[in-house]
Amino acid sequence: MPETTSSLPVAVIGAGPVGLAAAAHLLARGLPVRVYEAGPEVGAHVRAWGHVRLFSPWRYNVDPAARALLEGAGWDAPPGDAFPTGHELVDRYLAPLAATPRLADAIETGARVTALGRLGLDKVSDRGRAGVPFVLTIAEAGRGARRDLARAVVDASGTWGQPNPLGASGLPAEGEADLAERTATGVPDVLGRDRADYAGRTTLVVGAGHSAANVLLDLARLADEVEGTTAVWATRGTDLSRVYGGGAADELAGRGDLGSRLRGLVDGCRLPLARGFAVTSVRRCRERLLVDGITAEGPRTLGPVDRVVAATGQRPDLALTRELRLDLDSCLESVRALGPLIDPNLHSCGSVRPHGHREVSHPEPGFYTVGIKSYGRAPTFLMLTGYEQVRSVAAALAGDLAAADDVRLVLPQTGVCATSRGDADADGCCGVPAPAAAGTCCPPAPARRSASTSFCGVPA
Repeated sequence: MPETTSSLPVAVIGAGPVGLAAAAHLLARGLPVRVYEAGPEVGAHVRAWGHVRLFSPWRYNVDPAARALLEGAGWDAPPGDAFPTGHELVDRYLAPLAATPRLADAIETGARVTALGRLGLDKVSDRGRAGVPFVLTIAEAGRGARRDLARAVVDASGTWGQPNPLGASGLPAEGEADLAERTATGVPDVLGRDRADYAGRTTLVVGAGHSAANVLLDLARLADEVEGTTAVWATRGTDLSRVYGGGAADELAGRGDLGSRLRGLVDGCRLPLARGFAVTSVRRCRERLLVDGITAEGPRTLGPVDRVVAATGQRPDLALTRELRLDLDSCLESVRALGPLIDPNLHSCGSVRPHGHREVSHPEPGFYTVGIKSYGRAPTFLMLTGYEQVRSVAAALAGDLAAADDVRLVLPQTGVCATSRGDADADGCCGVPAPAAAGTCCPPAPARRSASTSFCGVPA
């Protein structure tokens, strides 16, 4: 490391589970670190879905280097087989970790990194680029902006703050912006803080991931408690194998149970489902909403409904890194090396082979994209993946390439796998014949509902 940068810290963007794990690994390697968190507290993105219970137990959610720091501070570890909510993850893990003596002074909250570059060099310039410090523009609420220097940058800023729009084209649907007060993103707290918005009303949930599943299950519970509460589910795709999951074959029982309960609502005719529905517009109908879309059979309208939840996933903020030389997958906006391994057009397994610093690096020396942001727009990510990424990155930055390249990652299997979306009836797993013990690897698609079943007069 050139003398001009050797005394500078490694900058970590984001103080969520993966960002704090990165800081813990860097400190364990004797490297100075600075963590920038845009929110008012560590784990701010986790707080946004804090009412949701994770389907992975504590033993999968605590990074080893982070655990060492916590235990050194007398941490009272939660039971490894218990399932935390997002709030519990912050209160019992992330906040205590950030308060440990070695990390406390390294973390700055309310500090949003708005731009990254090389000191005195734009994206085009080649002159000694690897030996020039990174420069970070930091926006502080009420205090303007400042510039900080770093020897390397680990971007763990996530994607939660960048929700995909309701429009199936990737652009906002017609009328979406004007009706934003009637549309929620992510996972609203249907049974708690946001109960009044959903009780006794009809809600359309758009999306086919675990966020949509959580919202729909909460709405079903609310319907049992409050008369007149109903939900409708719309998905752009027709293959729901990823969200339904492998049931009892899933090595994460909570994830398997989530999908099984959701499928039970549909099969039990408690949840009208419009598959293959691509949203194009949202419009008022008196005091309610109509949602227009296109299907393989032609245009279709769902409604009237009172609210819409766009559980349509997230995307990375690429404006932050415009002056850096990145290598991204053209489809997912993930790091390029991971694209073929996680592309939902090709895989539904929710697993990925072991990978580390080489896969999450870029042509920009010393810059790494880690955590869920490394997956770009891909929908399936586990904290275990991010923890191994940052362990490897910290080792590489410390010059221990043997440890950095010794990547080991064993993820709980979903029990369902298909080689292409829409191939839910395949009798093989990831392109090879399924072994006898993996009979649920690719379960058959659920029976289609009768065409005569309707919702608000529109064929289901």
